[in-house]
Amino acid sequence: MNNDTVIREQLLALLRGGNAHMSFEDAVSGFPLEKINTLVPQGSYLLWHLLFHMRIVQWDILEFIRNPGHVSPDFPDGYWPRPGEKAEPAGWERMVDEFNADLRALQEIVQDPRTDFFSPIPHAKEYTVFREILLAADHNAFHVGELVCLRRVLNLNPVKEY
Repeated sequence: MNNDTVIREQLLALLRGGNAHMSFEDAVSGFPLEKINTLVPQGSYLLWHLLFHMRIVQWDILEFIRNPGHVSPDFPDGYWPRPGEKAEPAGWERMVDEFNADLRALQEIVQDPRTDFFSPIPHAKEYTVFREILLAADHNAFHVGELVCLRRVLNLNPVKEY
């Protein structure tokens, strides 16, 4: 097996989760929709806010990779909903679907044999696709762990245990 294949397989495994951490799909599976607006214990945001944040950051990284004209949201306000903003169950489900669609798009970039991981991104010479994929996977893993932990603290346990 050549190095390119190994890198692609490992990046895909990292994006998908399930090795050292639960996958996003498992973390949100069976989430009780009546609890999406629950305040995080000792925190200032709702569970839905965390999902919103995860989705916006991943989308921003994806667009940064593929769209030279992309403008990132203002930091930090553009990466979180307004304090106290609530969601309906349909909004939660839409956010999950959008997250999954963007995750698939990142995976397609990794799987595309034309993707050059190590050359500078043409519109951002100080960054590479490799760095951005690692950044997305790292951010996702961090917040998937946070979501799973919060589900356990609030007795909203995910279906799959690790």
